[in-house]
Amino acid sequence: MQYSFNLVLNNEEDTQNLAQVLAQHFNSGVIHLIGDLGAGKTTLTRYFMQALGHQGAVKSPTYTLVEPYNIQGQDIFHFDLYRLNDPYELELMGIRDYLETPNALFLFEWPSKGGDEIPAPELLINIEKSEDELTRYATLNFASDSLKTALENRFS
Repeated sequence: MQYSFNLVLNNEEDTQNLAQVLAQHFNSGVIHLIGDLGAGKTTLTRYFMQALGHQGAVKSPTYTLVEPYNIQGQDIFHFDLYRLNDPYELELMGIRDYLETPNALFLFEWPSKGGDEIPAPELLINIEKSEDELTRYATLNFASDSLKTALENRFS
């Protein structure tokens, strides 16, 4: 990935603004979301889904491993691999069937637990909490020129 973009998320409005930019520039492919428990991965995903046009609730698929969505004809799969004990469990749950969905968007929380069973990301988002846990620091790694320009225009 040729670009790395760092930004500070001081509040949920900043997270919502980031999600809106992402939704304008990334509606298919693979996104990996990295961060400790409570860092804001699911919050960012919720705002991202809303920015794509989702009207209902967006819950963390911690126990189901995956929540499928269809937003305006677009297939989106939100995976949370936190409770995964072995990457092979993804094979048993039929991950290949999901991954074969054409032009779909795949969001993976805790991607390190998926090993080689999940595809490499086109967008990697790492969210870290500040010591007082009020602020988040996000680092985005990607290759899209248009996303780079949009992030610079919105956050610089």
